[in-house]
Amino acid sequence: IGIELIIKTLADHRILEICTPVVFANNKCLNFYRKTLGENNFSYANVKELNRLNPKQVNIFNCWEEDVAMQPGVLTDLGGKYAVRSLTVAAQCLKDGQLDALVTAPINKANTQSNDFPYTGHTPYLKNLFSANDALMILYKDDFRVALATEHIPIADVAKHITKELINAKLQTLRQSLQKDFGIDKPKIAVLGMNPHAGDNGTIGKEEELILKPAIDTLFQQGHLVFGPYSADAFFARGSYKEFDAVLAMYHDQGLVAFKTIAQGEGVNYTAGLSKVRTSPDHGTAFDIAGKNEADPTSFREALFSAIDIIQQREEY
Repeated sequence: IGIELIIKTLADHRILEICTPVVFANNKCLNFYRKTLGENNFSYANVKELNRLNPKQVNIFNCWEEDVAMQPGVLTDLGGKYAVRSLTVAAQCLKDGQLDALVTAPINKANTQSNDFPYTGHTPYLKNLFSANDALMILYKDDFRVALATEHIPIADVAKHITKELINAKLQTLRQSLQKDFGIDKPKIAVLGMNPHAGDNGTIGKEEELILKPAIDTLFQQGHLVFGPYSADAFFARGSYKEFDAVLAMYHDQGLVAFKTIAQGEGVNYTAGLSKVRTSPDHGTAFDIAGKNEADPTSFREALFSAIDIIQQREEY
């Protein structure tokens, strides 16, 4: 649904008053999806050089010229190939300073991973491209922020990834991002336990006692407002997240089931720790509704606005 989201968002020409959009795709691809959407105000100019953008129009940077068969909602190797090409070309332009921020549409891991692109998603790819010490996935809506200690890995592998070094690195990246990107001088962070009931003092797993508590205590003694580990179910059920500027969850579904339930399709995915700004919507490719004019652009629109907000916040910082 990525291109549908882009068209629906950028059809509102008021966006041109606050940024100059550059779509990294192919104009034939865009035209195909524009026709499936019926009447809309989406228009664009083709550009071949980013130093010649039209600030009063949406700009399309053609990442490929060859004809590609359009098959909405069908998982194909070809679709993955051109999704990766769009991403890698745009990300390189971001790295080269030709763009101020990158807003990515969702990709499907099943057809984008290959020997040439051995990544489980945008975050590890961008971390590698920008040679970042760490990259942290933060999903947020307004003042509700959930960061992930681990991302797209099997549940069976989570425990072996949870170390004092990892937790310390993720908390440091999160704290610095809250200051630099969100303007919070003294951020207050909650850490969730990995096991049910946060381990019940070691009776349901040892990670809390051996890893999480020592890492939290070290940062707290350094003057940082880091607390936990908290039992994840009670933490969200009781609304405790409202008392913190951000929450660090141990694994993907622990944090994101709660987040997406509460955010109701209006969340933003942000990659903290990079020298550049990257955001995306908080949902996936939704192949079941692709090409049907049913995709809701709310989260993508929020991701675009958030990218601009973070650029301005970084300048103020």
